[in-house]
Amino acid sequence: MPLLQRLSDSRSLRARYAVLLPAIVVAFVLQGVGSTGKVEQVVVSAVLAITLMLALWAADARRSVMWLASIVSCLVVLTSVISSIAGHIDSGATRLANLLLVTLAPPAIVLGIVRNLRARNRVTVEAVFGVLCLYILLGMAFAFIYGALDRITGTPFFAQNVRATEANALYYSVTTLTTIGYGDLTAASNLGHTLSVSEGLLGQIYLVTVVSLIVGNLGRTRQQPGAD
Repeated sequence: MPLLQRLSDSRSLRARYAVLLPAIVVAFVLQGVGSTGKVEQVVVSAVLAITLMLALWAADARRSVMWLASIVSCLVVLTSVISSIAGHIDSGATRLANLLLVTLAPPAIVLGIVRNLRARNRVTVEAVFGVLCLYILLGMAFAFIYGALDRITGTPFFAQNVRATEANALYYSVTTLTTIGYGDLTAASNLGHTLSVSEGLLGQIYLVTVVSLIVGNLGRTRQQPGAD
């Protein structure tokens, strides 16, 4: 019976991450290809709110935490709706509100991964899904930071005097995170340079440590202390 229960829990957890990862990809695609408009702004905030709730669901968070997260998500979506009605499209406040949702999801995913590793005593597919989710969310988080700086400071974030729209900011963030660096967009300020370099370092360190460690040990059972 315990074996059947573990198998059932494993399938349930895998199904949760199988829903979470596509949700994050959908949010990524909407920001990358969507135009900046009233409807698009609300849709992106709503998808990010759903992503946060899915991350907590995958981590099997407490009911109180779920309630608190749902309140925060509703407030962020409401802020996006009010900004759209008022004509404030792609504002700094909206970027910061979306950034809040993106930064709240990774701790939940990390918690879920750690719980899974402890419960299964080995690296599973769910852990791989989790680290991939974190990598995409990292790129999205920096994109919102770049966009917020562009709006709040009143000066263009990019040296090419290009607006830091959601699509442009995400494009620049991901090319920086992956250290592709096409060079068509570059940061204008010292703060932008520092953030960009930091993102590039984080991206590379994450890939060569966390991702490689998880993927390299996929399916391996962790040896208990004191075992031969």
